[in-house]
Amino acid sequence: MARGGVLNLAGAVLSQAALFLVMLLLARVLGVREVGRYAQVYAVLSLLGLLSLSGFRAGLTRFVAVHLADDDPAAIRGTIRLGLVISAAASTVIAFGLAVGAPWLARALHDPQLTGGLRLVALALPAATVCEAALAATRGWRRQRAYALIGQVYEPVTRLLLTALALFVGAGLTGAFWALVVASWSAAGLALVALARMLGRVPAARPVYRPGELFRFSTVSWVSSISSTGLIWVDALLLGFFDYGADKIGVYHVATRLVTVAVFVLAPINASFGPYLAHLYHQERWDEVRRIYAVATGWVVRLSLPAFVALLVFPEQLLRLIGGPGLAGGAAVTIVLALGQLVNAATGPCGTLLNMSGRVSVNMFDNLAALLLNILLNLWLIPAHGILGAAVAWAISLAVVNVARVWQVRVLVRAVPVTVGMVKGLGAALLALAAGFGVRSLVPGWGAQLVLGLVTIVVVYLGAVLALGLSREDVMVLRSVTRRGARRSAGGAGRGDATSVGAGRSAAATDHTGAGVGS
Repeated sequence: MARGGVLNLAGAVLSQAALFLVMLLLARVLGVREVGRYAQVYAVLSLLGLLSLSGFRAGLTRFVAVHLADDDPAAIRGTIRLGLVISAAASTVIAFGLAVGAPWLARALHDPQLTGGLRLVALALPAATVCEAALAATRGWRRQRAYALIGQVYEPVTRLLLTALALFVGAGLTGAFWALVVASWSAAGLALVALARMLGRVPAARPVYRPGELFRFSTVSWVSSISSTGLIWVDALLLGFFDYGADKIGVYHVATRLVTVAVFVLAPINASFGPYLAHLYHQERWDEVRRIYAVATGWVVRLSLPAFVALLVFPEQLLRLIGGPGLAGGAAVTIVLALGQLVNAATGPCGTLLNMSGRVSVNMFDNLAALLLNILLNLWLIPAHGILGAAVAWAISLAVVNVARVWQVRVLVRAVPVTVGMVKGLGAALLALAAGFGVRSLVPGWGAQLVLGLVTIVVVYLGAVLALGLSREDVMVLRSVTRRGARRSAGGAGRGDATSVGAGRSAAATDHTGAGVGS
């Protein structure tokens, strides 16, 4: 499991770094107001992308794996063709509607200058949707390489380089949106090539279409994905509707992106552990399910804690590093968002466990409830408290839904995310927190405070973790990802990824819920 997560984790690091640098470039070159416009337009792209994909991301992954296990090449080809055609058609129709309605939407967001950006993301929408669908299908072979290299490395890095080039030649925010268009279409082309190569290993057969099973599963997954993504982006849109201005929205977006970086490990660990949770749950090996859930949660928490400590101690300094003194006012927003994400990390892959145990509808209702709560709290808090109110609404919604999921997992498999390793990590984090505040109070100058403080936090945290002792699972992980022999064995294990029809029959069959949705 550790070896399987290394590629996803590395891809997530590069992806988050690239997206963070895009935001940093926009803030430094164009200012916070343009970052706010970019955030609103990107929020529209993210929400419409999920609407276009119609839940086929999880459905394609699941049913390609199932049909591989059943030695059914006709169903494999039919499922992939059906998912790609419907996703492409839906995204094209929605993109046309967005392009026509862009002036109206820009006026609704109280910023007519958003019109051009909305029309450019309409051009990118079909490509982004097809890319997601194709990469989801490649994961049905239980291989992560195409997903990680194209979706998490190539697309964000290409977007970063093209954005930097656009800003260098003076193309401004319009150039940044064109960078998004070019990166999306080129990534879609690479994703289709990767999928075609995998299909080349499948025996030729006349496609067989089974839309009923695909639509039933994908509809639930679609609603869940829309809800979880809406929880991320609805704040920026509501701030626009309340006419808080692109500058305030820019501060909020920068704080949100900064906090998201702290918990980037959650998604790759979910992707790595999900199939194992499904396999063990299907075999009713409850003790191992509980152990894997606890270990995964412990890794998420301990890998995330240094970043959370840095956010709590140096919010003003980090914001100033990104966008100058104008962003320092977002320190309180950053702290509130960090506390909400800390609860998300501390509860671990509870949503993934619900999905992998077949409770996709439970996770869907959780996400819908969180989105509804977030909207209601935003409508109440934004008029009185602005971006701080939006942050409080988001943090409360995220904390409530994850606490509810922990209770559901407790009822389902009698598992709790608390382990000795997590407690040790929290103890080390408290020591690092105290050391960080010590540096902040003793060292003059925000730049020196930030550099020395970050170094101190990392050194104190790692030293405390080692002093408190590593668990048996931690030692196994370190050995598995550092030994050359282990890496060779990972290549051998990779042959169980079902590169041809019939390989990995039992493993693929137990991955019966597809890609996890939500945390």
